[in-house]
Amino acid sequence: METNFTHHQSAHCENGVASNLLKHNGLNISEPMVFGIGSGLFFVYLPFIKVNHAPAISYRPLPGQIFNKLAKRLGLKIKRTKFASVANANKALDQNLKDNIPTGLQVGVYNLSYFPDEYRFHFNAHNLVVYGKTETDYLISDPVMETVTTLTHDELEKVRFAKGAFAPRGQMYYPVNVPTNVDFSSAIIKAIKNTCRDMLAPAPIIGVRGIRFVAKQIRKWPIKHGTKKANHYLAQMVRMQEEIGTGGGGFRFIYAAFLQEAAAILNNEKLKSLSLEMTQIGDLWRDFAVDASRIYKNRSTQADAYNTVADQLSHIADLEEAFFKKLKAAIS
Repeated sequence: METNFTHHQSAHCENGVASNLLKHNGLNISEPMVFGIGSGLFFVYLPFIKVNHAPAISYRPLPGQIFNKLAKRLGLKIKRTKFASVANANKALDQNLKDNIPTGLQVGVYNLSYFPDEYRFHFNAHNLVVYGKTETDYLISDPVMETVTTLTHDELEKVRFAKGAFAPRGQMYYPVNVPTNVDFSSAIIKAIKNTCRDMLAPAPIIGVRGIRFVAKQIRKWPIKHGTKKANHYLAQMVRMQEEIGTGGGGFRFIYAAFLQEAAAILNNEKLKSLSLEMTQIGDLWRDFAVDASRIYKNRSTQADAYNTVADQLSHIADLEEAFFKKLKAAIS
C-alpha cells in the first residue's frame, strides 16, 4: 500500500511537509513561500517553562500554526485530527493510505530510529509525511532527510503518542481542498504585516524585545546559577536555534529567500534589498551559535565569554528591530 508521493528535502520539517503535501495536491509552492506566508519567523522566551531542564526558547510559533496560517491566507482547507485512542489513530491513518492520501503527522523525536543519536531527545513538535505501508513498516517522507525512510509499526506508534510538552496525541493532517488559483499577493502582504507585528511586539519576552531580554539573562546565568547550569542553558538555546527547527540563522535564510520570491510577485525592489539584509543577520545568528557553543564546550578563549555573546545577541536585536521597521514600511 503506497501512494504516488514525491519526496523533497527541506530545511525545516513543518515547512517541508506543507510544501510537499501541497505540491502533491497540485499547488506548486516552495518551502520559503510556505514559511513566509505562514508567518514562521518568531521569537519568544518563556523562563517559567522548562524544556530539558532549561528555560523554553522558541524561534517559531506553536506547532501547526505555520500550515494553519498558510491555509487561511491562501483559502486552502486542511483537516487536522488528534486521537485519544491509539487504535483509532492507526485506523484513520491506514484508511488515508488506502484512499491514496499522503498524511502529515506531528511526532516526538526521541524514538525516530533513523535520526542520529545526538539528535534524538524529548521534543514533540517534529513533522513528517506517511505515504505508504507494508506488513512491517510505514513508509516515511521526513523532509529534513535526504531520502525517504521507514519506521516499524511500533516505532510510528511510539512517536505519534510521545509524552511530554506538545504531546502530539496521534495528530495527523492533510489538505482536503486546494484551489489552483490562489492570491499570493494578498497573502504575502498579510503575512509580512503579521511577522512585523510579532517581532516588534511591546511584550518583553516576544520578538526583538525578547531577544534583548535573553541577552541580559545570559550575563546573569553564570553568576546566578553557576557555570555548569549556565552552560547547559546556553547549550539548550543553541540546540533549539540550530538543531531543532533551524530557528536562528536557518530561519533568517529561509525568510530571506521568501522575501526574494515576494519581491518578484509584488514587483517590489525594496523587498529584494531587505532579503540581502536578512541574510546578513542570519550570518550573525550563526556566529553567535558558534561562539556560544565554544563556551559550553569549554573551548572559548574569550576572557569575558558570556558578556561577549550577550553583546552579539543585543546587536542582533538592534539590527532586527531596524529591519522589521523597514520591512513594515516597504509593504505599507
